[in-house]
Amino acid sequence: MKLSILVPVYNERAVVERSLRQVLEAPLPEQMDRELIVVDDCSTDGTSAILERLASSEPRIRLLRHDVNRGKGAAIRTAVAHATGDFCIVQDADLEYDPFEYPRLLRPLLDGRADAVFGSRYLAGEQTRVLAFRHSMINKFLTLISNIFSNLNLTDMETCYKAFRTDILKSIPIRSNRFGFEPEIVLKCAKRNLRIYEVPISYHGRTYEEGKKIGWKDGVKALGVILHFWLIDDLYNEAYGRGHLNNLTGTPQYVSWMARLLRPYVRDTVLEVNAGIGNITARLMGRSLRYVAGEHDPLYLHALRNRFLRTPNVEVIRLDPARPEDFCPFDEEFDTVLCLNVLEDLDDPRPTLAAIRKALRPEGRLLVLVPHKPALYSNLDRRLGHKRRFESRQLRALLESEGFQLEALRQLNKIAAPAWWLYGKVMGRDTIDKLTLKLFDKTVWLWRRIDPLLPWQGLTLVAVARK
Repeated sequence: MKLSILVPVYNERAVVERSLRQVLEAPLPEQMDRELIVVDDCSTDGTSAILERLASSEPRIRLLRHDVNRGKGAAIRTAVAHATGDFCIVQDADLEYDPFEYPRLLRPLLDGRADAVFGSRYLAGEQTRVLAFRHSMINKFLTLISNIFSNLNLTDMETCYKAFRTDILKSIPIRSNRFGFEPEIVLKCAKRNLRIYEVPISYHGRTYEEGKKIGWKDGVKALGVILHFWLIDDLYNEAYGRGHLNNLTGTPQYVSWMARLLRPYVRDTVLEVNAGIGNITARLMGRSLRYVAGEHDPLYLHALRNRFLRTPNVEVIRLDPARPEDFCPFDEEFDTVLCLNVLEDLDDPRPTLAAIRKALRPEGRLLVLVPHKPALYSNLDRRLGHKRRFESRQLRALLESEGFQLEALRQLNKIAAPAWWLYGKVMGRDTIDKLTLKLFDKTVWLWRRIDPLLPWQGLTLVAVARK
């Protein structure tokens, strides 16, 4: 295994060499290598020359540079993109934190219990320098506010020492350029339902005379960061996973609307195809004795297993709807199959429907949700990976050709159809901004009530078909 140590550096000429020597000499768990991803954030005090000398003599150091000073968050974002280890840990270059405590931070990750581990300066560490009361109180106040909005119970949100599984850290978009990285990553870990552990660490804090850089203005900005990422869901990098799942994390009321429509048809044994991060799963699993959540994306598989680790009636499996052979182990095992936002992404949905039919018991039901109206197909659909939109008669014909009898077919979400047409067809956009999605979600209580009354066609089709 390998540990990627992410080191943002800015104007630390007096301590950077000693700090990096400690990082290189720090003990690691057995059979673990290390790499140092050092990002020089446009230092102007001679730090750059020291880093060049160290990197030229030490192959474990990779030195990257910013042309302009961008801040700690930007440096970490650059470092994460170049990390190749199994785990990542953030290490400031200022000697405030002790690299010899890496094994303590890594233990919950290596044991498979955690996705992220935060070091806490306020738990019982071996050594903690006594510093200014007001500075400590500000840190604890920011942690309190962060806990209120994230619903976590951290003792030290602002800690530097944060360790992650690398695949998870790479999947989280880092938007903050300065010290807002700390509250941003905490809010996103909370919204992603990651397993977070805290461990006590030592702290040898500096005074401002000794070179400390964070100030009261950064504390005020941290409050803004907490509020921003509480309101706006920005949880997955585009390179990781299907776009519609990223959007649905910010629309829980819309997901509940869909679940309300589907719930009456859900029976005792359920297979959900492309379960994603489990939004629908969590709302429907209570009706079933056995609920199998299938997913093929490794990141979402991990998220599903974390989310339903202690849910006895939920089983998480690897299942790719584009591979009909993945359904072979299931022969008439289910009385309900959920196929939501799946058929539009397949080159040919017929083999998948045939495989689903074999997995259903006689008289079992297939619940399908697909995008409606081919005339609305636009850049928005292409960005989401959609290969088609369906007319009602096309969906009916497709289901009947594969041995299903249509019981119900309903158009859904009429209020969103004009917005989809405006964004995709008129403006040529390939995304809908998250604030618009948030506003839509907050008013779903109204739209679902007036949906049947609107005179135009809906954005989505929901079909109930019987084997």
